[in-house]
Amino acid sequence: MTNNPSLNSVTAPGIPAARTGEPTFRYDVAVVGLGYVGLPTALALHKAGKSVLGLEISCRRLDDIRAGRADLLPSDNDRLAGALDDEHAFQMTTDTARLAEAATVLVCVPTPIDHHLLPDLKPLAAACVDVVAHTVSGQTLILTSTTYVGCTRDFLVEPLRRRGLEAGSDIFVVFAPERIDPGVADHAQADCPRVVGGVTEQCVAHATELLAACAGYVHPVSSVEAAEMTKLYENTFRAVNISLANEFADISRGLGVDIVEVIAAAATKPYGFMPFHPGPGVGGHCIPCDPHYLLWQLRADRVHAPLIETAMERVASRPGNVVRRCGEVLSTTGTMLAGAKVLVLGVAYKPDVADVRESPALEIIDRLRAAGATVSYADPHIDLIDTADGELTADPAPEATEWDLVLVHTLHRGADIAWLERAPVVLDATFRLHDLKHRHVL
Repeated sequence: MTNNPSLNSVTAPGIPAARTGEPTFRYDVAVVGLGYVGLPTALALHKAGKSVLGLEISCRRLDDIRAGRADLLPSDNDRLAGALDDEHAFQMTTDTARLAEAATVLVCVPTPIDHHLLPDLKPLAAACVDVVAHTVSGQTLILTSTTYVGCTRDFLVEPLRRRGLEAGSDIFVVFAPERIDPGVADHAQADCPRVVGGVTEQCVAHATELLAACAGYVHPVSSVEAAEMTKLYENTFRAVNISLANEFADISRGLGVDIVEVIAAAATKPYGFMPFHPGPGVGGHCIPCDPHYLLWQLRADRVHAPLIETAMERVASRPGNVVRRCGEVLSTTGTMLAGAKVLVLGVAYKPDVADVRESPALEIIDRLRAAGATVSYADPHIDLIDTADGELTADPAPEATEWDLVLVHTLHRGADIAWLERAPVVLDATFRLHDLKHRHVL
């Protein structure tokens, strides 16, 4: 199934003919994109003894990596220091032509959505153009970026065929979705199984040889399409259940029941239940984005998925519900939202990461300002954010101001929040501050 309006951009003119003869590869693997997925993957492969070439089009990102400013777990920071000292087996470049030097090319670029909740395929399309242009016979190409079902064939297999390279014989093509949980040390990449779907069994065998070096084990599936759908199912499952948890939190508040206690009690059941927790919304590169790749594809075929559609509508509406709740809580003190001094505590999309991609906090701040509130934020990991009204700098000393309302959006490990006891009104969107005075929940 192919419904990709950006597909023509992959078959750019001027792509050179396939090379002949057996190439000599300088690197075991080239990782395309050194972001929140690509960099930890490159470091894990280097740690496993592979020679790695990192390709990143952003010079600023490369400068940050070389200066040790990348947002990584402490263990990965140690790995990065070791990799940067190993010039023979770890190098980084902006030169796409050097992809021909690697036996395997791993594509780890973002697949975001736009303001209309439609897939933005431009980063992936551009990366695949470069990969196709510089592919040589004998290479293995692994697409890891979450996308629609059929994308691997559309963006890699067919363009390569037009170059005279046949997947399964000349080159080896698979889809192996990434499974990295940024900022969570307990979910180590080396412990996590890796799903691999290839164009042929030989493709799977070639990819497994590399991925087994940095995964708990490799789980093969019958096709690239099955692997693509696996990733969509994983994150749609999470989106639906988070939406359900948020709804139960709203219901429980209305009935005077503690939803955290309810979830903990339900989680004692040893089968048939998996705990999901409510919050101010969902952010990051997966849950708020990936299901829209599936819905976009289904709409083109006039196929409806009402449960998923409703869940994603609820996900999208959560920041607006948070702002309405801010108004309700302020009204209990006789204060209107318009003119109120509001602090948003924590704007990262999850604890202990310097990442605001799709963070609900950004929309919440814009909506609070649109309602007339004076809004500031504090976050030890985020110095500056972009808002609808321009850049906003973090308040370095939020405890020194008398706020009408503090909205606790993200709690980072080790953060000093003792001063919240002095705040007149706190809206706890984390559902974690059980003993806090003047606390309200969403």
